[in-house]
Amino acid sequence: MPALDYVIRIHDGSQMSLLAESIIYLLAAVITVPLSRRLGFGSVLGYLAAGIIIGPFGFAFIRDSEHIYHFAELGVVFLLFIVGLELKPSRLWVLRRMVFGLGAAQVFASAIAITVLAWAFGFSTNAAIVAGLILALSSTAFVIQMLSEKKQLGASHGRAAFSILLFQDLAAIPLIALLPLLGVNASFDDGINFVQVGLVIATIGGLIIGGRYLIKPILNVAARSGIPEIFTATALLLVIGSALLMDFAGISMILGAFLAGMLLADSEYRHQLVADIAPFKGLLLGLFFIAVGMSVNIGLLLDSPLRIMLIVVLLMTAKAIVLYPLARRFGMCDRTAALKLATVLAQGGEFAFVLFSIAASERILPQTLIDELVLAVALSMLMTPFIYAAAELAGGKLQKSSEPEFDVPVNSHHDVLIVGFGRVGQIVGRLLNIMGYSFTALERDSARVEFVRRYGATVHYGDASRLDLLRAAGAEHAKIFVLAVSRLDESMEIAESVMHNFPHLKIIARARNRRHAHKLMDLGVEHIFRETLLSSLAMSEQVLSSLGQNPEDAKHIVDSFRERDEQLLLEQHAIHDSEELLIQTSRDTATELESLLRRDNPDD
Repeated sequence: MPALDYVIRIHDGSQMSLLAESIIYLLAAVITVPLSRRLGFGSVLGYLAAGIIIGPFGFAFIRDSEHIYHFAELGVVFLLFIVGLELKPSRLWVLRRMVFGLGAAQVFASAIAITVLAWAFGFSTNAAIVAGLILALSSTAFVIQMLSEKKQLGASHGRAAFSILLFQDLAAIPLIALLPLLGVNASFDDGINFVQVGLVIATIGGLIIGGRYLIKPILNVAARSGIPEIFTATALLLVIGSALLMDFAGISMILGAFLAGMLLADSEYRHQLVADIAPFKGLLLGLFFIAVGMSVNIGLLLDSPLRIMLIVVLLMTAKAIVLYPLARRFGMCDRTAALKLATVLAQGGEFAFVLFSIAASERILPQTLIDELVLAVALSMLMTPFIYAAAELAGGKLQKSSEPEFDVPVNSHHDVLIVGFGRVGQIVGRLLNIMGYSFTALERDSARVEFVRRYGATVHYGDASRLDLLRAAGAEHAKIFVLAVSRLDESMEIAESVMHNFPHLKIIARARNRRHAHKLMDLGVEHIFRETLLSSLAMSEQVLSSLGQNPEDAKHIVDSFRERDEQLLLEQHAIHDSEELLIQTSRDTATELESLLRRDNPDD
């Protein structure tokens, strides 16, 4: 009966086949995840709900979630690999204050607060410390996935959350080593295990060296094979191999994947690796959250609802109360951003499932208490999307109460519309005023609007990404659209909207750099000015003159450079997604320009 082997035989309690389990996982996800996203809670809550429904404490379609949980952990591994690909070592150095400052402060302060609460509830000293340390950690997979879906990882609270989570992943490593020392069989007579310490250092060092000198050549060979499946297999081998290498040394697999990704952040294969790994990451991460949902013991919740909910409320409240002032202390001036950060990290983390299992094996905590705490962690994850949605709503009201309403004049018919009235927009506006041309200026920063108005300038508070405000500002009747917004994502959104809805407008755009310029060129914008180019060229001309160059020769050199650089910008537009080709063309142009200028100045 080969076909019947795949039939779910719940009535006799027998083990179902992997194929039958897969159908249940997929069917549950297909139903709950789109529903959750439609309701505005994101996909993570949908996966958790699916796990609760099909798990042993729900309808018991699947009775054993342990084997799936360990397999699904690869989803977290792939997630951190992709995060590492987006984080160059130079950027990590920039984030050092947030990672080792705010991250460390959050972990230690939260651990102390939770330890005190646990001790007040009658926990032993060791048990209270263990509970505090474990519950201080938040869910990396949960938070990053949720903020990524909301496109908030680049926001101030998103960057801070990532920094804190990175420190927490680092902190989990010594915690895994520390827990056995707190167990009933702990012995301090053996001292420090220098072999294990040496193995950890050697493993991390080997991964870093291998990432620099071995991984890229291997990827080169896979890419040259011309077989997409081979490159994908190589990418999977790279991620899983790095994770297992770290696991072998007793270090978090997540950290291994993150380091491997970060070492390849400068690689020309970065975008291809993301494209190949992303589908596996999405499926396995969803399976991971389903496994977490399956661990929610509904029976225990029904037996002691007040006790369990009290633990959840105290856990999330303590972490939020600790984190909000810390966020403000570390430079997060925006109260809304600090509130979002405090709520998005208030839950327990996936490391709790691993660390509590160690605590159980070392008999640090009784099994009944561990079951309650694991349930509290899962419920805190389940509640996070609701609490975060409430924080966003409260933050929106707080922001609206502190900012004025948009004041764009209706039926404003001027030939020029300036969007972004910062350094660049103000200079354009001043020159237009001097020459007697009228214009309408929009600026979304209310503080800047208030500041500029003190000097007598006419600027209106408005968000140019909103089509109705552009119409009210007279975009349909204007002739020239000056796009002076500095942020790349905001600039691209506005440019795309104007190109589509007001094709008659001549766009004159500011670009922060070559990448920004190339993206504007992708949209068809023709008149692009890189904001630092002209001032840098003027400074260079002055430097050359000060070094003894004839002023006319210095001007000729700078003009030649500018002309060739503009040509290079156009030439590189077709290849701007390939870092390798960009580097090569830049080197070729530098050699060509040096030869040309030396030929024009034979006396040098």
